[in-house]
Amino acid sequence: MKNRKSYFTFNKQEQRGIFFLLLIIVILQSVYYYVKAKPFQGPSIVMVDAVAQSKWDSLAQSSTKDTVKIFPFNPNYITDYKGYVLGMSPAELDRLFAYRKQQKFVHSTEEFQRVTQVSDSLLAGIAPYFTFPTWTQNRKTVQRNTAQPAAKPRKVKDLNTATAEELKAISGIGDVLSQRIVKFRTRLGGFLVNEQLYDVYGLDPEVVGRALKHFQVQKPPSVEKININTATVKELSRIVYIHYTLAQQLIAHRNTSGPYTSWSELEQVEAFPVEKIERIKLYLTL
Repeated sequence: MKNRKSYFTFNKQEQRGIFFLLLIIVILQSVYYYVKAKPFQGPSIVMVDAVAQSKWDSLAQSSTKDTVKIFPFNPNYITDYKGYVLGMSPAELDRLFAYRKQQKFVHSTEEFQRVTQVSDSLLAGIAPYFTFPTWTQNRKTVQRNTAQPAAKPRKVKDLNTATAEELKAISGIGDVLSQRIVKFRTRLGGFLVNEQLYDVYGLDPEVVGRALKHFQVQKPPSVEKININTATVKELSRIVYIHYTLAQQLIAHRNTSGPYTSWSELEQVEAFPVEKIERIKLYLTL
């Protein structure tokens, strides 16, 4: 009993200490509840520069628009992802896809708008990036000038038979790039579409545009498409656009999820290059 009583026995100095501690706690609690009950109502010390804030907001909005750089492209081969980047709606894309399923092509900006029904404002933003085969533009010129003598068409050579020396005649293509184009063409087994010229490493899109005015795919090679649902890793990796690691991932996804039934399923593979889907579809079949 003596030990228990000693725990609750304090001398005068300890009693004063306990008293002051309780007093401090009571004061702090009172201040807290007072401030909480009556928040500060005075003018804000922090001043916001409205002009600077508006500039910052405009920069923040414009930065989201400039994150994706658009290169010249043929609007006939727009993918779902490309259409999303350009700002097209799913309905507009569906109209274009339905038109292409009929084995039809758009050959002008006006025809693209007629098929997709995109707005004038959107068309004005993306039309400068459209590239159409030279022969379609020549045909358009002849149709508009039926009452006048047709202009002498530019002689266009076959891109699949052009030599390195002939390619060097294009401004911006020297010894290195001309040889690189020929080597890339050899790896492909020949260009199937003109747009594959954009895939040559180091070749500027503006230079490609100039080259396509003089060289077009006139006689594409015959390609035996590979069935992606039966292909091996080795067979898939032979395609220029599919490296060995990607081929392994495509086969692994097929083994776990079953056969591919649509092209969109390929996009579920992590390393799959979505922007190259139209090129890859030239060599694959479901």
